[in-house]
Amino acid sequence: MRPFGKSLAVLTAALTITTLGTGIAQAGEDGGKAVLRYTEHGIPHIVAKDFAGLGYGYGFAAATDNVCELANIYLTVSAQRSKYLGPDGGGYPSLSEAGSNLHSDLFFQRINDSGVVDKLVAQPAPQGPRPEVRQLVSGYVKGFNAYLARTGRSGISDPACRGAAWVRPITEQDFYRHFYAIAITAGQGVVTESLFTAPPAGATPAPGTAGQLSDKVRAALGGSGLGSNGIAIGADSTAAGQGSVLLGNPHYPWQGGRRFWQSQLTIPGRFDVAGGSLLGMPFVQIGHTADAAWTHTVSTPVTFGFFEVPLKAGDPTTYLVDGKPEKMTSRDVTVQVRQAEGSLKPAHQTFWSTRYGSVIGDFQGIPLPWTTKSAYAVRDANATNLRGLNTWFELDQAHSTGDVVRALSDTQGVPWVNTIATDRAGNALYADIQVVPHVTDELAKTCSTPLGQATFEQVGLAILDGSKSSCQWGADPGALEPGIFAPSRLPQQQRRDYELNTNDSAWLANAKAPITGYPHIVGDLGTERSPRTREALLTAEKGEFTTDSMKKMLFADHSLFADLTAADLAKLCASFPGGQAPSSSGPVPVGDACTTLASWDHTYTLDTRGSLLFERFASRLGGVARFTVPFDPKAPLTTPNTLNVANPDVRTAFGDALADLRAAGLPADARLRDGQAVTRTGDRIPIHGSQGFLGVLNVMTPQWDPARGNIEVVHGSSYIQVVGFRGRACPDSSTLLTYSQSANPNSPYFSDQTKLYSRSEWVQERFCEADILRSPALRVVVLR
Repeated sequence: MRPFGKSLAVLTAALTITTLGTGIAQAGEDGGKAVLRYTEHGIPHIVAKDFAGLGYGYGFAAATDNVCELANIYLTVSAQRSKYLGPDGGGYPSLSEAGSNLHSDLFFQRINDSGVVDKLVAQPAPQGPRPEVRQLVSGYVKGFNAYLARTGRSGISDPACRGAAWVRPITEQDFYRHFYAIAITAGQGVVTESLFTAPPAGATPAPGTAGQLSDKVRAALGGSGLGSNGIAIGADSTAAGQGSVLLGNPHYPWQGGRRFWQSQLTIPGRFDVAGGSLLGMPFVQIGHTADAAWTHTVSTPVTFGFFEVPLKAGDPTTYLVDGKPEKMTSRDVTVQVRQAEGSLKPAHQTFWSTRYGSVIGDFQGIPLPWTTKSAYAVRDANATNLRGLNTWFELDQAHSTGDVVRALSDTQGVPWVNTIATDRAGNALYADIQVVPHVTDELAKTCSTPLGQATFEQVGLAILDGSKSSCQWGADPGALEPGIFAPSRLPQQQRRDYELNTNDSAWLANAKAPITGYPHIVGDLGTERSPRTREALLTAEKGEFTTDSMKKMLFADHSLFADLTAADLAKLCASFPGGQAPSSSGPVPVGDACTTLASWDHTYTLDTRGSLLFERFASRLGGVARFTVPFDPKAPLTTPNTLNVANPDVRTAFGDALADLRAAGLPADARLRDGQAVTRTGDRIPIHGSQGFLGVLNVMTPQWDPARGNIEVVHGSSYIQVVGFRGRACPDSSTLLTYSQSANPNSPYFSDQTKLYSRSEWVQERFCEADILRSPALRVVVLR
């Protein structure tokens, strides 16, 4: 561990130091004193003598930048949105897929009434938080509350919550409820609306098809604004043949509670880690120490499953297991709802459960009906997971890829992501050691319902026969709880060339060494890889990486899908009779679109011409059969290929793309910067990059306005890091938080990094002491 270096007393004369004392001293009495050293772009380097102090500094600094978004999170998990904001609105999509404030409140109040979070917190590690985590959390809560006490509601500068009654001091219970909500995001969080069902009365719809369910699962888990690239380059693939390079590139929403926030956390001689974490998490989730770096990518295992239970004749709330009746349990939940005139009235909902989990009536609108004969219940593998708190605490102390594997395996708390890592010794690691339902291929074969046989094969969704107790999820001796796979059963691989993941399964984490032998629920084998995965693999295979070349590669914004199809599309364009392309609304003149596509360089940098047209074309294609050469598992990096220009839907998609640009007032040869930007406090900021299905690694999923083009980023590259270990003791690391540190439009750190991103510039990270002290922007805040 590097020494802390010069004391603050020595630096006083040279630095701008702010001391915050009155009203904030209480935490100092129990170890809460912290020092915040801000460098460029408002990145805090938080130093304390213990974990309580570290959490205190983090809480104070995080609230300074994002108090309104954090308060919104705590309003949500305390089930009080309807009380303050009314029952309507869109809920809070960062934490569940509830369709309204009322359903969000009823969902979270059900969890709160169950006491599951409190019970988990009361347990010792590994199921409950380890002592150092409890200290971090305690300090974080005090730091957040200290900031709020200092400003008061009326003193908050962010108009999103200035003076709002729902902004309040928080408790440790609020924090743990928030983390639990993150853990169940890919489980109970995606079936929120499905829980609002009741015993059958009259006619019920037929169940959805396997194809419908599988499509919804793919959309819920892969289309929810959560995705990522992680590329670990070992010594054998670096330019110098030593050290390593890691790209961490999560693709997350640009708005709401899934934003990242960047910091460095240091206890001199004990703890030193830098990187990004989701709002309100006082540890680093994607980052590095002095000797190891890691990132995460959203993984393919479906972390929930369904059970179909037969019902007792004449009693729809009694089901049969091994021929014996069992009564469902019910929970009556009540929340307070603000009325139009301002009064509060209670709203009620009854939720039903079986031994397997909660009864549902559908999945994302596809019927799984509760009839007089059977009902479906959902089990979430993360329903008892607070262990992730310990996981990230352990990762924050890793100094090798071996340490990373130990942290994942000992805590078993990663809820729904892969881990990709490198270290100073030149190792590259891929590991999908996470919470996975213990559904073996044999169990699925023996116990799947007819519907479940198809969904398990298609997407790994288990629908099991709940009438047999033998069809429960299994158990492994090495697992910390029954119902999940032990780490030894899950895919991991360490090499000296590269390992990567871009949200496909583990199979081709390295094209030279496919990973096989894992259960089907973990992911598929020998199947088509996405254009983004193929782009990553083709890039990694070239080798000779440096930190600079990795940064340039990401912001080259190259489209593999364009490589595969753009030339054929240009020829198709030129072949339309009379220069008129067919579209959904009639012929559209192609103009100079054909020559524009033919000369386009297949990138999504800001000044490219043809990229915007091609993006609209690919968006219009949807599920159309695109290629004439099918996928070949023996050639996974080069197949499928060749645009199916004979398909009339391909031709229509091109015409519709031309029509889209014309309606938005954009010519076919418009530059990307002319039609893709965000606006921040009146400044229009052009945004490079594009959608993942185009095979662009630097994913940007825009919001298309028919009258103006792409006007906002829904989700995409968020906290980006490139970390290299070579030579000097200090890591060679660059970062970028694309949407900037603060969601407050009145903050100087609201859009500064967004403008850097627009110019394809990076922030040279200041990790080591000397680098921090050399910052021309250095500002020190001492919390006493």
